Amino acid sequence: MDTETHIAPVQPVPRKRSSFLGYGLAFFFAAAAFFSGMQVGASADASANLSTLFTSQQKQDVDMSLFWKVWQTIDARFVNATTSDAEADESRVWGAIKGLVDSYEDPYTVFLTPKDTEIFESDIAGEFGGVGMEVGMQNGMITVIAPLADSPAEKAGMLSGDVLVKINGTSTERMSVDEAVLQIRGPKGTEVKLTVFREGESELLEIGIVRDTINIPTLKVEDKDGIFTIALYNFSANSDDLMAEALAEFARSKSTKLIIDLRGNPGGYLQSAVDIASYFLPTGKIVVRENFGEGKEEEVYRSVGYDLGKNRPFKTVILVDNGSASASEILAGALKEHGVATLVGTHTFGKGSVQELIDMPGGSSLKVTIARWLTPNGKSISDGGLIPDIEVEITKEDREAKRDPQKEAAIKFLKD
Repeated sequence: MDTETHIAPVQPVPRKRSSFLGYGLAFFFAAAAFFSGMQVGASADASANLSTLFTSQQKQDVDMSLFWKVWQTIDARFVNATTSDAEADESRVWGAIKGLVDSYEDPYTVFLTPKDTEIFESDIAGEFGGVGMEVGMQNGMITVIAPLADSPAEKAGMLSGDVLVKINGTSTERMSVDEAVLQIRGPKGTEVKLTVFREGESELLEIGIVRDTINIPTLKVEDKDGIFTIALYNFSANSDDLMAEALAEFARSKSTKLIIDLRGNPGGYLQSAVDIASYFLPTGKIVVRENFGEGKEEEVYRSVGYDLGKNRPFKTVILVDNGSASASEILAGALKEHGVATLVGTHTFGKGSVQELIDMPGGSSLKVTIARWLTPNGKSISDGGLIPDIEVEITKEDREAKRDPQKEAAIKFLKD
């Protein structure tokens, strides 16, 4: 598919900011950890006692007799079940809540105990080191979405699509994404040992990574042989400003062929994705829909039409892979469906949901999925991600020979 638009010098645009929403796949294991697809708020009554949660008057139609029968039977018969009554009761309530949450079979809806909540908040505040990669749940397995450029994870050889079988010798079977995050992050200078399944390898890989403070890259440009490439590594608070500068450089280059490389980009701020899409789409065009479920009104995010101009046509290719997630999928999906860009690479990750972090009694918290992202045409991003127009795999042999057949295919398409 030929995809053309027009370009003129990029002008400064008004700054518009919203909550940190676009990326929500777990976390960077970084000292400056941040998360999206996530909203924080909605406090619960902190004075409530955990042991009274199952007597809620809001669910009088639910028969809890079986639950209490099992509780009482274990209490009476299980050896050492009541060594520490207060702690045992509290722990069992937490376990029951986790079971309730797990019954929704959503890897991003998670109950956090007070201890987990404290560690989670410390990680977000940047008080711990990390390895510089992000993980999510794919096919029921803890999977690497993308290692950051120049991070300890990338230097150790981690790849998008790697499945974490064990973390420090502990099996990840039945482990949630958040539990994996808590296992992997830790003090700078310490090592985490990962047992990894990688497609194409006959044996499991044992990879040790020393945690460090992570510097998150944002953008890099290259102007070579008439092809202008912008590699965007995440959708940070200033990524759209940097994109504006890169597009201005593209305009000055006189090139008419643009590659936007979103491979290994796990997302970031939703508003950055909307702003960047606005450089390519006319005013009012839909960038993404936020769907809150049946019977609830959608929220629609539209291009503000920054309009790169009408001076000359140019063709755009977006490179994507299994490490392209959330905000990356929002941008790529919008430009693809509006006929502005051709996608080259492999299927994207398929992270299209929004989580809210809710304070719960006793210092615990609940991270719950509250909405899903839909492309302009209404496709759920979580339903298998995006399928490229031109599918190109990178093999083990390509990696060893430092070949990039995906970029080669993009260049061939642009030149043809």
